[in-house]
Amino acid sequence: MDAFTSTLHSQRLAALLGIALGVSFSICFVTGLLSDLIQAPPAWFTWPARPVGLYRVTQGLHVATGFASIPLLLAKLWIAYPRLWAWPPIAGLLHLVERISLVPLVGGSLFLLFTGVLNIGFWYPWNFFFPTGHYWAAWITIGALIVHIGAKASIARNALGRSRSLTNAPMPGGLTRRGFLGAVTGAMGLITLTTAGQTFPPLRRLAFLAPYVPGVGPQGFPVVGTPSAETVELAERISAYRLTVSGAVANTLELSLEDLQALAQHEAELPISCVNGWSQTLRWKGVRLSDLVVMAGAPPDSSVTVQSLQPGTYDVSLVNPLQLQDPDTMLALEVNGEPLHVDHGFPVRLIGPNRPGVTNTKWVQRVSVD
Repeated sequence: MDAFTSTLHSQRLAALLGIALGVSFSICFVTGLLSDLIQAPPAWFTWPARPVGLYRVTQGLHVATGFASIPLLLAKLWIAYPRLWAWPPIAGLLHLVERISLVPLVGGSLFLLFTGVLNIGFWYPWNFFFPTGHYWAAWITIGALIVHIGAKASIARNALGRSRSLTNAPMPGGLTRRGFLGAVTGAMGLITLTTAGQTFPPLRRLAFLAPYVPGVGPQGFPVVGTPSAETVELAERISAYRLTVSGAVANTLELSLEDLQALAQHEAELPISCVNGWSQTLRWKGVRLSDLVVMAGAPPDSSVTVQSLQPGTYDVSLVNPLQLQDPDTMLALEVNGEPLHVDHGFPVRLIGPNRPGVTNTKWVQRVSVD
């Protein structure tokens, strides 16, 4: 420890950064867990259709706190790493627990932030399925965090309770502790300002680091997931398109695009909220999903599975009874007054309030009443 002479390597500063990192990680964990439950809901979980923009807020918080945690984690590691070289390496049972918890805590934190940032940029230099890997790593990390907090609670309490008279004592030519905290806070603020605009419209012009900026793309919003050659071919010979409504129905329906356009049309302003953090409110027009279910002779409080004609990881989307009965849940044919671009799901895509963008299935081919 004698080699680490900077006054910044203090238990008090480490405790303050640890508290901030714990809050940030907790928000990120809860909102991420919620997103996972929404996308793959267990039998006991039902996600409502209202408030319309709730998922927009929760997922925006997830991505924002993930970005903000990067400078926090780096600062915390720099402040605390001299403690790794303290002698004796193990000073008791509680100290052993603390040391052991550091392996999954630090490793899991770096894994989550590194893979999370790459996922937002759609770069996957690994062979595992990102949501599954991220999900289990989050549980391991948050478990290690709880153990670490338990092991360090008394030390942190004592450090925070000490006199603050030396808090701002600088090293010659170096930062004061207050200055260091200000620099970390500034880095967090800068990252937030330059990324949060993908969710928070007033900051949109500052979203320089956001990989997806609302307003950019075909029909004025980003494309996530492009159509296959077969899908594009269908769009080019639309006379062959048929939407099938089947399952637990009295009458199976097969509807062409012209048939759908002839039905009663509904319009609504709804946000499309991507799991990668960006969101944008657009005006959608199409056929209420509940109208099609009733036309097929099924109860309006049914559960529905919507299937895309393009196979893939998210080619099936579940619509629970609360979402089905919401008047703004529809099979959209137009966005902002124009027929859907093929990149956005032409001829038909699912859209509904308070749904992750990945569950708003594009290129819809089948509606199955469960």
